[in-house]
Amino acid sequence: MLQTVRRAVEADELRVAVLPERVKVQAPPRAGCGDYATNVALQLAKLVKGDGGPAVALRVAEVLRRRLVVTPGIAGVEIAGPGFLNITVDSGGHAALVRGVLERGEDYGRSDALAGTLVRLAPAREVRGALVGAVVVRLVVVCGGECEVAEGGAVLAVRPAGISAEELLGLLGSDASRWALLRAAAHDLPDLDPGRLLAQRESNPLFRVRYAHSRVRALLRNGVDLGVDPDSSRSADSAYDHPTAVALISLLGDYPRLLESAARHRAPDRLARHLEATADAFFRFHDACPPLPRGEQKPLAAHRSRLALAEAAGTVLAGGLHLLGISAPEHL
Repeated sequence: MLQTVRRAVEADELRVAVLPERVKVQAPPRAGCGDYATNVALQLAKLVKGDGGPAVALRVAEVLRRRLVVTPGIAGVEIAGPGFLNITVDSGGHAALVRGVLERGEDYGRSDALAGTLVRLAPAREVRGALVGAVVVRLVVVCGGECEVAEGGAVLAVRPAGISAEELLGLLGSDASRWALLRAAAHDLPDLDPGRLLAQRESNPLFRVRYAHSRVRALLRNGVDLGVDPDSSRSADSAYDHPTAVALISLLGDYPRLLESAARHRAPDRLARHLEATADAFFRFHDACPPLPRGEQKPLAAHRSRLALAEAAGTVLAGGLHLLGISAPEHL
């Protein structure tokens, strides 16, 4: 998207005082609004040279829309509201994204978005501040930046957990302790109730995330027994057309941007919430588009494509959990 903006400026289709350093592209807030959404036209409207006015964002959006619709992999672009762009990716683009996730494995999401950036954090002695700081360091490095913890660094504004590390581990164990401290926004008091955090049921977000990953691993094992291998390289154009598949792919595609956002804003809770959303999207996809044949049904190309998408989801879930320092078990 940033390249599209730059090319429009170079072609003198847009005249802006300064180019933005980054453009926010994310999954749309509602179904039926494409695969991705961006407010870049509204952002650029504030920078356009001239008299401005309420119609500027719409004019900017139309300039970008015309360029985007001829971009390979883009099936359509619609302008919504005061200038939002809703982008729909064609099925070939979906298959390419799934293939890219599988090719990179847990390295998927790594980038050089923060290359040349040095983040200095002050050491924290309270358990929650120390944990959030350690994960922020990991996120910055994953995004190509450098991070050091030293006296004189920035102090993370994190609400204390009100409990010692030893007490917390005795109460919840390592994985649930980390999830509790990282899932809550920095200004919120974390939920430390063992009845909720250790429950093996759908009402527990951590259980849903880890169960989604273990379910993917079970699908892959069962696929071997049934002779179904995950394969996105030969997916039919319609293989990922179902709304639940599109929604899941949108979240997988948004994962690299999400990591950058979590690193820039020192907010591991954004990653935890994204993993929740990915797990929930996976279960909806799994129920609507079974990745494996059932009963006497023979394996089809569609099953191989669906299994590849399931594996991609499991890859992102495992990678995200590991960045938070939480285990992603094969069996749960």
